[in-house]
Amino acid sequence: MRIEFTLNGRIRNFEVRNGEYLLETLRKNNILSVRKGCDSTTCGVCTVLLDGKPVPSCSVLSVQAQHHHVTTVDGIAAEAEKLSLYFGKEGADQCGYCNPALALVVYSMKQQNIPFSETEIENYLVGNLCRCSGYKSQQKAIAAYLEDKS
Repeated sequence: MRIEFTLNGRIRNFEVRNGEYLLETLRKNNILSVRKGCDSTTCGVCTVLLDGKPVPSCSVLSVQAQHHHVTTVDGIAAEAEKLSLYFGKEGADQCGYCNPALALVVYSMKQQNIPFSETEIENYLVGNLCRCSGYKSQQKAIAAYLEDKS
């Protein structure tokens, strides 16, 4: 079946099978910034924004994206680059496997334009696992990024 959705600001058409997940659709069409992790919605590395809200793409059927807006880290490249500078300052960037999904979640937080406490940042990130860090340096970098109004 053929579906259509806006991917990173551009209307795209995709051929999908019944029961195909958005993660599969994106990756088979060379959208490789969306990472494959657990396939059970527990790690968060496959996160995309669906109409601006973070969702694990391994649990969203591709047909559910029909006529919606899907954003990958490629669609927020400038903001992801800015966040990576904060990560570098805090020594929070290690292997980088989780970074695309993490950048999308943090970008979504920033779009809310409200102040986040350390606890709220921790709670918001609960679905994004990082196997390399202890999270504290990431949280400090994220707090500084969220305070940056430029």
